[in-house]
Amino acid sequence: MDIRVVVDNNTFIDQYYLGEPAACFYLEVDGKRILFDCGYSDVLLKNADKMKIDLNMLDLIVLSHGHNDHTGGLVHLAEQCDLSGCKLIAHPDCFYKKRFEGEPIGSPMTLSQLSDVVRVELSREPIRLTENLFFLGEIPEYFTFEKREPIGECERDTKWIPDQLLEDTALAYKTDEGVFIITGCSHSGICNISEYAKKITECERIIGILGGFHIFKESEKLFGTIQYFKENHIHKLYPSHCVSFRAKALIDQEIKISDVAVGRLIQV
Repeated sequence: MDIRVVVDNNTFIDQYYLGEPAACFYLEVDGKRILFDCGYSDVLLKNADKMKIDLNMLDLIVLSHGHNDHTGGLVHLAEQCDLSGCKLIAHPDCFYKKRFEGEPIGSPMTLSQLSDVVRVELSREPIRLTENLFFLGEIPEYFTFEKREPIGECERDTKWIPDQLLEDTALAYKTDEGVFIITGCSHSGICNISEYAKKITECERIIGILGGFHIFKESEKLFGTIQYFKENHIHKLYPSHCVSFRAKALIDQEIKISDVAVGRLIQV
């Protein structure tokens, strides 16, 4: 599997891509071309073009959750690319309206609008996307230090309720050496995600993780996560998007992490 970072908060020096506080990864795996999340704006189109990635040739678009820094690029993708041969996969809660302190933070495209341009499959259950790659679906809770905390509100049946982000999910790639996990923001908890990935892939070893952990400060969650990484002997860590410098520094004291920025190629 080849993973290219198309959108991230960070950029590398002397590589003149655009960055934004968002996430998008392009995967080539088992003969399939897959876009995991879509960033916030048209940055994914500009970066993909410079990387010589033809987004008209996508087989799958997979969404980690419904926040606009992961779904905003869908508007530009739908306007400028032919998605008729592509399928979009997400959790059923992904397209509910979302707001934070009165500001909209959900997908700018509705489910109805998307269904006009791409085949949509919604699932709470895991889906085997390719021979070795899995969409995990709804993530159970395993660890008390990763209890779900609502972020803003979502609209259900014309009522606004605290948004527990039950749709937050990830991808798991099974290899002979173990499982590699790709996540968006890990609102479900990166350790919860990892435990579920082990269950779904029937593989106990985690060889690496790429994506956001949604950890910004010293906390029980951060130290529990570090302990989990150590206990599971995870040697390839690529924290990105929503992990603060302080959190990365503390993780790095125990397990060396790798830089992530737009243009980074990771081969698994």
